[in-house]
Amino acid sequence: MSTYHSLINEGKERLYKAGQGEQAAQLFMVELCRQKDINLYISMDEEANEQIQTDYLEGIHLMENGEPLGYVLGYECFYGYDFIVNEDVLIPRPETEELVGLVLSKFDDYFADKDHVNVFDVATGSGAIGITLNLEEPKMDVIASDISKEALVVAQKNNEKLGANVNFICGSMLDPFVDRDLHCDILVCNPPYIPSEEKMEQSVVDYEPHVALFGGNDGLKFYRDVFEKAHLVLNEKAFLAFEMGWDQGEALSNLAREYFESATITVHKDMSGKDRMLTIEL
Repeated sequence: MSTYHSLINEGKERLYKAGQGEQAAQLFMVELCRQKDINLYISMDEEANEQIQTDYLEGIHLMENGEPLGYVLGYECFYGYDFIVNEDVLIPRPETEELVGLVLSKFDDYFADKDHVNVFDVATGSGAIGITLNLEEPKMDVIASDISKEALVVAQKNNEKLGANVNFICGSMLDPFVDRDLHCDILVCNPPYIPSEEKMEQSVVDYEPHVALFGGNDGLKFYRDVFEKAHLVLNEKAFLAFEMGWDQGEALSNLAREYFESATITVHKDMSGKDRMLTIEL
């Protein structure tokens, strides 16, 4: 039998040799131990639990081939909640947690005095944004959409597992909201924004759903779709919040200005100082 420490070292070495991120080796072990209530840092030099050893080595093998850690585990932690993920949904990223935080702070500025605020989470994927907003601020009545039926199955499971009250509708961007004549106070969207030609890490391209990644030649296709139809769903006093690529701030601001001439349009930086979010305040 191996110790936890020696297993982690083996995992790091194997992932390094395979050209994958070696830090995933330790994170993976931390999660497997957390599932069994084992404090890894106290038990580092003890003999590893047999089941954990088996699961760990199988998982390292999958990650050597490029499978992301979230898919190996079957979940990803987002804003303190464990979201089920599989290959039908994008693995939620830390940058998107910042988008959620931004929406929550803007909510306090805008709508603190209201009992209920209608929120649309467009292109929801795993449901991470809409579900987290609803759990963190129960005044938010959230409806989330996605074009992928498979993604909505995952989102619905997360909604039930985490005890949220989000409603889900299927369709492309704003179409399902327009079709039902629904209106919102807050529209939040993390659309596919990678330009079609951009080179991506192999693990992302091979495993994560392309429908959730690529946003046309310039990466802005889905923002255009939303901007064009936003007037059909927005209430008079409303704001929109988007995640974007770190190099899209100027292009997206200019595009937004074409559709929202008198709005306040702001680019927000993420914790690493990169342009990452855009808000449009009406």
